[in-house]
Amino acid sequence: MTQEDNLAANPAPYVEGATKGLSEDVVRRISASKNEPEWMLDHRLKSLEIFNSFNMPDWGPDLSDLDLDSIIFYADAGAGLNKTWDDVPEDIRRVYDRLGIPQAERRMLAGVGAQCEGEIVYHNLKEEWASKGVIFLNLDDAIKEHPDLVREYFMKCVPSSDHIFAALHGAVWSGGTFLYIPKGVQVSDPLQAYFHMNAQNMGQFEHTLIVVEDGALAHYIEGCSAPRYGSQSLHAGLVEIFIKEGATLKYSSVENWSKDVYNLNTKRAIVQKDAYIEWIGGNMGSGVTMLYPCSVLAGDRAKCSHTSLAFAGEGQWQDVGAKIFHMAPNTSSTVVSKSVSKDSGSVVYRGAIHIDKNAHGSMSSVNCDSLLLDEGSRTETIPDIKVSTNDSVTSHEATVGKLSEEDMYYLASRGVEENQAKAMIVHGFVDPIINALPMEYAVELNRLIDMEMEDSVG
Repeated sequence: MTQEDNLAANPAPYVEGATKGLSEDVVRRISASKNEPEWMLDHRLKSLEIFNSFNMPDWGPDLSDLDLDSIIFYADAGAGLNKTWDDVPEDIRRVYDRLGIPQAERRMLAGVGAQCEGEIVYHNLKEEWASKGVIFLNLDDAIKEHPDLVREYFMKCVPSSDHIFAALHGAVWSGGTFLYIPKGVQVSDPLQAYFHMNAQNMGQFEHTLIVVEDGALAHYIEGCSAPRYGSQSLHAGLVEIFIKEGATLKYSSVENWSKDVYNLNTKRAIVQKDAYIEWIGGNMGSGVTMLYPCSVLAGDRAKCSHTSLAFAGEGQWQDVGAKIFHMAPNTSSTVVSKSVSKDSGSVVYRGAIHIDKNAHGSMSSVNCDSLLLDEGSRTETIPDIKVSTNDSVTSHEATVGKLSEEDMYYLASRGVEENQAKAMIVHGFVDPIINALPMEYAVELNRLIDMEMEDSVG
């Protein structure tokens, strides 16, 4: 699809005349538009103050071309929150219909949310789960309906002081999801949220807050996308997850931004005694990505697994990885990271494994596999492993492979055309990631990989 086609398909008149750049006035207007309580406005203003004290990071990908003065930090799509899908305005509904929402809801989901720009346009939870005390709301409504609960957890996992983009998020966040699973409730069907940037020069700063109480279980899925316009946009969302004793959460995401997008997302979970989080992610499309999902294993026998795929093509830098902090005894973690680079794209795995002095008997395993499809592409693995006990076990493996001439020859001898052969090899390489995703998202990720291999993304 051409830039002109995208513009025609995704008109966004609601951004005409919108203010670009960040200021206290913009922050106050965001808060006023949502009729927020005073404590949230205070939080935003404090976050803005912290943001102004930071400098841009001097490590990782080059962010010097990111011009915050050109970004629209808030735009209301004008849709409001709709109770039924048919009530969503047609232009917005058309975008999500192409993405399979709410068809997927009707087939397999316990609940679904959809966000366009800075506002949730649709949110719904099946009565089966609402009757058991599950809360699945857009965060704006959650602040009004469950103020004490939200305030207890909001930006307690990732404080604004953590880094520059956490501070920026704390000042201008808008939209997102609040998911609360009561003690002992096991939600058998996935819950989904999808975030879409429809306009050029947009910033999207959704906030996802998930609390899974003792012995509860849930599967949460996020998807992200944006068309290509030829001018930069910024995504700096934030995910905070609290997993209580004996609870389990599976968090799946497929992020398919355009090359115009700086994807500077932050995700972190605090995992208590005998609890478990499973991270599964596919990242592609964006020109620059900095994403390192983090697990803090705070309780005895807490566990986590991180499984991810990064795909970088021409002009793309995927700076991705995982951070895991073992803070308690007998905790365990596994990381499986796969990446594909083509057409001089760059992928950097940046991982941290820290085992605290109190985390006796802990175990960690990291496996990074990279596939280079041409001579100009680049991959790099940067591990940061710190072990402060003498009775813990850690392992780190990293492999870099190129297309096998033997495999290509074999497929050619069977009549497989060269580009198709490359795609088949890539699909085989990423198969463990695909198999870990729900069916709809596995199909989507396979389709996106095919598009990347055909040079048709964006």
